[in-house]
Amino acid sequence: VQLVESGGGLVQAGGSLRLSCAASGILFRLSAMGWHRQAPGKQRELVATITSGGSTNYADSVRGRFTISRDNTKNTVYLQMNGLKPEDTAVYFCNAKAPAGINAWGQGTQVTVSS
Repeated sequence: VQLVESGGGLVQAGGSLRLSCAASGILFRLSAMGWHRQAPGKQRELVATITSGGSTNYADSVRGRFTISRDNTKNTVYLQMNGLKPEDTAVYFCNAKAPAGINAWGQGTQVTVSS
């Protein structure tokens, strides 16, 4: 199982980024996918999830600014982040909950939002 995130970087407050997570080794179309983040000195927290059927859920702190989506033809999940704030600065991790009890994580991608 491999999850590879990309798209992180440095952006000014109010800007946008789109994160991607390419999955391999899992039945992607049957997997629930999610994005989590961890800021320095803080616990990892849920950002957004999307079920195999396309239902989405967001943390209150990002609802209305972030959008999670998936492309089952590319085995990829996305996180479109608009209206970024300095408090969004964190390492963002992709997560897959796949059949047979698989719970996999990517290596993370850094997002830094400057004020």
